[in-house]
Amino acid sequence: MTDQTPVQPRAEVLGGLTSYLQVDGAFKAAEFYKKAFGAKQVFAYPADEKGRTMHIHLHVNGSTLMLGDAYPEHGHPHKAAQGYTLQLHLDDGEIDSWWQRAVDAGCEVATPLQVMFWGDRWGQLNDPFGVAWAMNAPVK
Repeated sequence: MTDQTPVQPRAEVLGGLTSYLQVDGAFKAAEFYKKAFGAKQVFAYPADEKGRTMHIHLHVNGSTLMLGDAYPEHGHPHKAAQGYTLQLHLDDGEIDSWWQRAVDAGCEVATPLQVMFWGDRWGQLNDPFGVAWAMNAPVK
């Protein structure tokens, strides 16, 4: 984080609510999210001398997801992810391929993909950065 960071064009923000994750290794997480969830990176500030970045902007399934590393020296220490789940809303015909891609990339199954009491197929995964992801699709 310096005052010398070049200004880049603003990337389009998709959706009406943006999740912003603080992770340990934002560049590694962005690469993982590309493999696991088909994310497209649309912006990133360059790495600092420690390999950290304050901001990465991704598009995932028609929405925006933003990431950044911890900067304890600026009052932002790393904290483990807890108390939330990122949920992907999918069609019944695509949920199996999304699920398999995430598992193949290295997500751990927390709740297997199954038809739930509310009638949709749903399952939950944990990524290697400690973030919980769920997938939901209406059953046709």
